[in-house]
Amino acid sequence: MKTLGRIFKGALIATFAVTAISAAAQQQPRKLTYATFYGSNEFYEMSAKYFMEEVSKRTNGNITFQPYYGGTLLKTAEMSTGLAKGAADVAAAVPAAFNPREFPLTGVIMPFISENPIAVTYAFAELVKTTPELQQEYQRNNQKLLWALASGENSLWTNKPIRTAADLKGSRIRAIIGVADGIKALGGTPISIPWVEALELVQRGGAEGVSGTPFNQAVVTKVFDMAPYASHAGRMGVYTPVTWSINLDTWKSLDAASQRVIEEVAAEVPGKYFDAYKVELERAVQLARGSKMTYVAMDEAEVKRWQAVAQPEVQKKWMDTARPRIKDPQQLIDRFTTLTRKYEAQHPYVTGFDQLSKK
Repeated sequence: MKTLGRIFKGALIATFAVTAISAAAQQQPRKLTYATFYGSNEFYEMSAKYFMEEVSKRTNGNITFQPYYGGTLLKTAEMSTGLAKGAADVAAAVPAAFNPREFPLTGVIMPFISENPIAVTYAFAELVKTTPELQQEYQRNNQKLLWALASGENSLWTNKPIRTAADLKGSRIRAIIGVADGIKALGGTPISIPWVEALELVQRGGAEGVSGTPFNQAVVTKVFDMAPYASHAGRMGVYTPVTWSINLDTWKSLDAASQRVIEEVAAEVPGKYFDAYKVELERAVQLARGSKMTYVAMDEAEVKRWQAVAQPEVQKKWMDTARPRIKDPQQLIDRFTTLTRKYEAQHPYVTGFDQLSKK
């Protein structure tokens, strides 16, 4: 009996020891690397800063972050692939623009569907939750999507007024993804070069304009100094999401409590971001009013012409890309559009250009 008692006691001690070791392992502090192509003071980064601060606070400092801003760890086009390989633990990326083959379904956010970035953000989040093929898109690339933010409405900045599609013909415009497809369909010549290089090219007379940048970001960075004529380009609206994802191996290595905190905070980010975004948009409108930019208004008949010509071409090209990944790309567009309309009703939005036109 004494022998059995000793064995039982020893087993009990061993069990407690294993439990203690396991608990200690769960509580080991972790410093995760965060890579972004944005500068530390750029507005988009407020979302990631909120996330990192809250996660660190709610895990009592067990999870902290080492941020690398301005592409110092990974360049813009390398973000998604670098994250997949573990070069960073968390990263901001624009996968639909720079990795369309790996993330074709994320490209369902296209021009001419909506000008409301808040509605598009919530619609995309619901689409991801209800679409296994979209979830698999990130899993296949060794990532877990934390949150995505729709870009603000697209803007077109040129060195001459663009009032009609005829004015656009032959014009060399820096543009990406669906924006480039739309400009090409309307007779323009999209050129794919980095944003800063494009502005320098416009200044030298080597291009007529730039597009593929949200209104607020373009105004705050004073694009009007190089290209003073601004347009909503046929109300192209929201044209892509910016995503924040965590490396899947890193995610699986975290304990359940830390995972719960990360998901909880990530779900809060869009609301916090858009509360601040509304203020940022108002600031951009005021800055635009006091600048040398000229808003080139487009009548509704011309807007409809741009949409009638460009939207089918934009969607056709996307569907050709998406078809290997999903059986019915058109159905995905329709579902996304329906969700967007639902959230537009819940989150009214006035674009920067429309605010600017109200004196």
